[in-house]
Amino acid sequence: MSPALPMAIVAAALQVAAAAPQSPSPWPLLERAAAQYRSATSLQSEFVQVIDNAMIGRFESRGELWQAGESRLSMRFRDPPDEAIVADGAFLWVYTPSTAPKQVLRILLAKTPTYGVNVMSWILDRPKERYRATLLRSEELAGHPVAVIGLDPIDLDLPFSAAVVWLDKESALPRRVQLTELNGTSRTITLTAPRLNAALPKGIFDFRTPGGVRIVDQ
Repeated sequence: MSPALPMAIVAAALQVAAAAPQSPSPWPLLERAAAQYRSATSLQSEFVQVIDNAMIGRFESRGELWQAGESRLSMRFRDPPDEAIVADGAFLWVYTPSTAPKQVLRILLAKTPTYGVNVMSWILDRPKERYRATLLRSEELAGHPVAVIGLDPIDLDLPFSAAVVWLDKESALPRRVQLTELNGTSRTITLTAPRLNAALPKGIFDFRTPGGVRIVDQ
């Protein structure tokens, strides 16, 4: 065999590899989203949450979400009505009378996951330190062009094994997050009209215990 033949084969293979289309990097959009999230004073949106669990089935809820930083969160539910998950900076309050009537859980924030209770903080605060990211596809969500990005955690302190985030290609705002939690539960939160830096309503991160409801510390 001519010595030139193997070299020709190698050269041809390199040309094919060079011509193969490369998947666009998700990092420019992800880092843009992270930068504006870190600089924001608040995030507000209507939301729809879907929880899928092999034991309890599928559960859908909706309401309004506010968050500021890692330790302040308000999820006020309209369906189921009057339910709330609130982090006031010191405690996480979980009030779900449809499943646990006449009680509210009060949990020290120090006992919650390392990165606080805000899902968006888990996704958008320093993502390069926490994930390997892959651009899965592009699509439309509620009329908005979005990049669908898969996140594989490299930080074992995160309370889930995989995540997918739908980022608006124009505004870089998160429009949907899907988490695979450590127990196998799938949690999807869709933000229908996210806004940054909206003025915080007075008392939005306060939880007032309803009459006749006992506080259960955990």
